[in-house]
Amino acid sequence: MTRIVIIGAGFGGIAAAIELIKDSRHDVTILEKADRIGGVWRDNTYPGCACDIPAPLYSYSFAQNPAWSRRYPPHREILDYLERCATRHGIMGRIRFGTEVTGADWDGRRWTVTLAGGERIVADVLIPAVGQLSRPSIPSLPGAADFRGVALHTAHWRPDVPVDGRRIAVIGTGASAIQLVPAIAGRAAHVTVFQRTPPWTLPKPDRRYGRLRHGAYRRVPPLMRASRAGTWLLTLVAGAAVTGNRVTAPLVRAASHLQRRIQVRDPRLRAQVTPDEPMGCKRILFTNAWYPALARPDVDLVTEKIIAVTEDGIRTADGVDHPCDVLVYGTGFAATEFLVPMRITGRDGAELAEAWRAGAHAYLGMTVPGFPNMFLVYGPNTNTGNTSVIYFHEVQARYIAQAVRLVAHGDKPLEVRAERAAGYDAEIQSRLAGSVWTGCQSWYRTASGRVVTNWPGKAQEYRRRAARVDRSDFR
Repeated sequence: MTRIVIIGAGFGGIAAAIELIKDSRHDVTILEKADRIGGVWRDNTYPGCACDIPAPLYSYSFAQNPAWSRRYPPHREILDYLERCATRHGIMGRIRFGTEVTGADWDGRRWTVTLAGGERIVADVLIPAVGQLSRPSIPSLPGAADFRGVALHTAHWRPDVPVDGRRIAVIGTGASAIQLVPAIAGRAAHVTVFQRTPPWTLPKPDRRYGRLRHGAYRRVPPLMRASRAGTWLLTLVAGAAVTGNRVTAPLVRAASHLQRRIQVRDPRLRAQVTPDEPMGCKRILFTNAWYPALARPDVDLVTEKIIAVTEDGIRTADGVDHPCDVLVYGTGFAATEFLVPMRITGRDGAELAEAWRAGAHAYLGMTVPGFPNMFLVYGPNTNTGNTSVIYFHEVQARYIAQAVRLVAHGDKPLEVRAERAAGYDAEIQSRLAGSVWTGCQSWYRTASGRVVTNWPGKAQEYRRRAARVDRSDFR
């Protein structure tokens, strides 16, 4: 029996578990620090929270859902879908909830996983599946501790947060903010949005799915596969635009420009929301409500730099105080800090934090030299800016299942060769050098300048390269 510990019960961890339990010789345990599964879809409950990838693609290929309420479903519907998948595939009984992992150590033959309460669990294979979006990023602003109102991150929204009739400040204009602001504008007395850089946007082709579609999908399941395939083709166009395709990139930029021309009549506001960075520096955001919300008389867009948080609001570099009752950080996640704050020790006492001092790296985003029998889900350079990350999760789950079979059938640990991993990393960084991401600010890069989050090519290339475990890649 091969003992396997998966850390994290989001889409990635559940995908790995479903693939691994197909082999009855595997003993799979998932450790989840929260009290339910879901990852980002459990944690993000702010008003307006919804998927920004169409539902036919933001779902497992083996568990298509005929009952989506709309093309871009709300967060609760996605969370319910994941829970149904985990229950249907027998995963729920393998999860230990309320179990936080603080570290893991390799002793030459197996992993010892240490929990927050001091308990230790022994495993033959360790699979960290905590993802890139598990730790909210909150900027360090002078005076923040003195703010007398309610302050919180979008990923830590509370149902008791007062919105109606309150003055609300939102810092950030990323994926969370462009959903939150339209949802609270008109309810709040006033909303002030603080923008560092404007995002690239496109119209959101959302629509409600009615009974006819639901019935057709249930009676003729291949229709769901056709819908998924069509959505996939659209993501290829968006992906080509992000990577600078000479045909599609100008078309997508033109569509974004036209959206601003139509939805933003005020020339001054239009200038403020026009991106000044290349397309792809930040995720392209799909929205129909963002610009109309900013144009409301009870919503202000502030582009001056924030210099301090006061007791009653935010002060900007022009000396203006912006009063607020609720301060919302829509500032994203510490995506480049993989596995923090867990302490992982590999072969010969090597610290993973030290190995990743200049930036995280892993062969195919999954396995690291010096850390045998450890495979990551949603690891370094496996993020995608245009298609569904669940597609990558499934590819990784199948690869990991192959690798675990090699572990189970052999008498030695499986460790990627250092030279193979170094060559792969050099290739990835070379392809990323000079790309749109290296010209951006710090969303994708570490302090050393490495891009450690994004995959440089198309999703189908990653699927091809990770389709089969090559035994010669490993010691």
